[in-house]
Amino acid sequence: MTDIKTLSFAASTPPLALIAAAKLAGFSPAIDSSLAPDSAPTFLFSNGSKLRGAFVLLRYIGRTSTLPNFYGQNAFETSQIDELLEYAPVLSSGPAFENGCKYIDEYLEKRTFLVGYSLSIADLAIWAGLAGAGKRWESLRKSKKYQNLARWYNSIVTEHGTALNEVTTTYVGKKGLGEPSATKTKDNAVITDKVRNLNGDASDNIKGGGKPLAEIDLPDAEVGKVRLRFAPEPSGYLHIGHSKAALLNKYFAERYQGQVIIRFDDTNPAKESNEFVDNLVKDIDTLGIKYETITYTSDYFPELMELAEKLISQGKAYVDDTPREQMQKERMDGIESKCRNHSVEENLKLWKEMIAGSERGLQCCVRGKLDMQDPNKSLRDPVYYRCNPMPHHRIGSKYKVYPTYDFACPFVDSKEGITHALRSSEYHDRNAQYYRIQEDMGVKKVLIYEFSRLNMVYTLLSKRKLLWFVQNGRVDSWDDPRFPTVQGIVRRGLKIEALIQFIVEQGASKNLNLMEWDKLWTINKKIIDPVCPRHTAVIADRRVLLTLSDGPEESFVRIIPRHKKYEAAGSKATTYTKRIWLDYADAESISAGEEVTLMDWGNAIVKEVEKDQDGNVTGLSGVLHLEGSVKTTKLKLTWLPEIDELVSLTLMEFDYLITKKKLEEGEDFVDVLNPCTKKETLAYGDANMRNLQRGEVLQLERKGYFRCDVPFIRPSKPIVLFAIPDGRQQASLK
Repeated sequence: MTDIKTLSFAASTPPLALIAAAKLAGFSPAIDSSLAPDSAPTFLFSNGSKLRGAFVLLRYIGRTSTLPNFYGQNAFETSQIDELLEYAPVLSSGPAFENGCKYIDEYLEKRTFLVGYSLSIADLAIWAGLAGAGKRWESLRKSKKYQNLARWYNSIVTEHGTALNEVTTTYVGKKGLGEPSATKTKDNAVITDKVRNLNGDASDNIKGGGKPLAEIDLPDAEVGKVRLRFAPEPSGYLHIGHSKAALLNKYFAERYQGQVIIRFDDTNPAKESNEFVDNLVKDIDTLGIKYETITYTSDYFPELMELAEKLISQGKAYVDDTPREQMQKERMDGIESKCRNHSVEENLKLWKEMIAGSERGLQCCVRGKLDMQDPNKSLRDPVYYRCNPMPHHRIGSKYKVYPTYDFACPFVDSKEGITHALRSSEYHDRNAQYYRIQEDMGVKKVLIYEFSRLNMVYTLLSKRKLLWFVQNGRVDSWDDPRFPTVQGIVRRGLKIEALIQFIVEQGASKNLNLMEWDKLWTINKKIIDPVCPRHTAVIADRRVLLTLSDGPEESFVRIIPRHKKYEAAGSKATTYTKRIWLDYADAESISAGEEVTLMDWGNAIVKEVEKDQDGNVTGLSGVLHLEGSVKTTKLKLTWLPEIDELVSLTLMEFDYLITKKKLEEGEDFVDVLNPCTKKETLAYGDANMRNLQRGEVLQLERKGYFRCDVPFIRPSKPIVLFAIPDGRQQASLK
C-alpha cells in the first residue's frame, strides 16, 4: 500500500488513539475533520484507495509501523490486542465507565503494558478512552481508587507525553488531559509529568512558572527531517547533567518525528575505555533513549586526518611547537605564534613527524589559522590535532595523532547529517568557532541549539573530579550511591520516572539552573510511596524488651498486607509474642502507666520502666489493652517479636561529598570535602524481609524509605538497605 495521504474524521468524535498512533509511528497524513457526524474515520492513500473504521485504521498502523511489537510479536499477542480493542469502547459508554476502569485495573495488576513488554495499539486505545473522559477520569485517578490503572496511565504519559499531550490539547481541550496528576512541593511549585517550567529566572534556583517546552521550537526544524545526536565522551559514567542533554535530544526527536543517534566522542585515548562505553550504553538504555544507531568519532579518523592535511595545504592550518603554557598565554593576549607564518612545506613536514609520533612530532600540534585578534578568544587559532602515543581503547596503536573535540565535532556532525546540535550554553563562546571551522572545511552547516547545563547543589559533575573520588577510594565505584551518576542515584533508590520528570521539567532554558536535590527526591517519593511495601525494623543498639504479662503464651501468626492501600504489594506474616522488641528511642520516651499503641496489634499499658544506675532504660513491662482507642495515645510504636527468625540489617545513610553548595571560580574541591559521607546502623528486621530482592524499594515503618542493595544470603550476613531521601532536608551525618 502506498503512503497515507489524508486522515478524515468527524470533528465531534476525533479518534484519539488513531491520531496518537500515527504520531508515534511517524505517519504524518493531512488531517481533515470535516466529515459528517457519525462518519467512520477514513484513510485516503496516495493511489486513491481508502480504508474506513477507527480500529481498522489503528490495526493498519500497528501492522505497517516500524515500532517494535506495536500489534504484537506473535499471533497470541495480536489476538490479545484485538480482544482489548473490542473492549475499549466500554470506557466511553457512560454508566459502564467505572466497570471498565475496574476491569482494566485488575488486568494490569502484574503488567507494565497491556500486552507484552512494550507499547501497543491496545495501550493507546485504552489511553484514549480515559483521556477522552476528561474530568471523570482525572477525579478517579487522583482518588487512587484504581492504582494499577493510574500507574500504567502515568507511565504511558511519562514515556510518550509529547505526542499524547499534543493530541489531547488539540482534540479534547487546551487543559492538557494527558498530564499525570500534580503534586505540591514544599515551595508550592506544581510538579506534573507534563513538561513545564523551562525558563526559570536567571538566579541560582528555578522557582517554576516558565514557558512550556511545547512552545519552544528548534530553529528551521521540519517534521520528519530532524536528526540529532547525543555525543558523550567515554571517560566516565553518565551523570545527571548528561541526562538532561540526552532527554532533550529524545524529546525533540520525538516531537519532530526525527531521529537521534548516539556518538561516542572518543578522541582522547588517555581518558577513555571500553568499560565507559559499555556503561554509557547501559545508562542510555536505562533512560529509555531510543536511538537509530551508535557511531564513534574514531570511525572518521582517516577522513579527519585527510581534512587536517588539506587545511594545512590551503594555508588554513599550521603546525606549532610552542610549549602549551606559552601558547595559552599568547592566545589570551592575542599574540601570534612564531610558527603561524611558516610555509606550507614546513608545516606538512612537521605534520608527517606528528603522524609518526617522533620525538619532534610529540612537541607539535596543529592549529587552525583563524583570527588571533578576535575578541572571542575561542577563535584565536584553536588546536585541531595533538600527538598522543597511548593506544586507543577501540583501535589500538594505529594512530599517534588525535583530533580535538573542537575540530572533530563540526565535521562529524555534518558528515552524519545532523540538523541540530544540542549543547549546553557553557559552550556559547565556541559556537562561532564551530561555524567557522565548518565553513573552512566546506561542509554543510549544522544549527546549534543551546540549553543550560543542569547543576545540583553540593554536587560535582566534572568527570575529572568524579574520577578523583574513584581513584582515591573516597567512593566504592562509579555506581556509588553518593555519586550523581545515573547508576549511583538509581542504586540509592531513585526511580527513572522521577529522574525523567525532574530533568524534562527543566526544559531547554538557557538560564542558570542550580537545582536542589530535595525537589528530585520529593518527586521520587510521590512515585514510590503509593506502591512500596511496608516492613518493620528495630535498631540493634540498646534495643529494649517489653514484656506483656497477659500476652500470648504461645506465639501466633497473622497474615496482613504489606501495604494497606495497595493490594498488589502482597502480604506478610506477622508473629505475635509475649515479649517484643522496641527501639531504645521509643522505650526511653515512655512513662510508667502510659498507654501506647503497638502498630498492627492494638494498645498496651506500660506498667513499669526498668532503668540501670545511669538512668538508661533496660526493660519494660505492661499489659495489653486491645479495646483501647488508638486516637487517644501519643505514641504509636513499631515493634518486633522476640523470635529467632528476625533478620540482621545494615541500614546505610549517605551525605553529600562536599560541604559547599556551589564552588567558586578557581576553588579547589579538595578543600571542601565532607569528612563524613556514610553512616551504618545495625538493626533487626521482620522475617519477611528474607524475601526481598536486590533493587526492591520498601518503607521501614517510621524510619523512611530504603532500597535493598544486598538481599538475604545467610543469617550471618546482614541484608544491606540504602536509605532513600524523601525530599525533606536532613541534618549532616555524625
